[in-house]
Amino acid sequence: QVQLVESGGGLVQAGGSLRLSCAASGRAFRPNVMGWYRQAPGKQRELVARIDSGGTTEYADSEKGRFTISRDNAKNTVYLQMNSLKPEDTAVYYCNANGLFFGTWGVYWGQGTQVTVSS
Repeated sequence: QVQLVESGGGLVQAGGSLRLSCAASGRAFRPNVMGWYRQAPGKQRELVARIDSGGTTEYADSEKGRFTISRDNAKNTVYLQMNSLKPEDTAVYYCNANGLFFGTWGVYWGQGTQVTVSS
């Protein structure tokens, strides 16, 4: 079974930084794209950033220049460095990964980690 375990959320003042981590368990899991989504109260879940196994990245327009996504393929871990945080970045951040697990393609989600940015 594949599990995504997130860490690094918390409370930070506007202008501050946080680094989120997400480790995918399951030795047979071969993640293709790993990424981060977020969901603010009353809003739909939206893409923040994602990265494929070759290192190609994609960012939502509002995060370009402030957030950086990276991954360690040897550890099946993806990171999100968030700088210059704004109150509107407050949301639950979810890790997402897709890939092969024992030859079967699947899409997996973490349980989410709360990020709160105070003004």
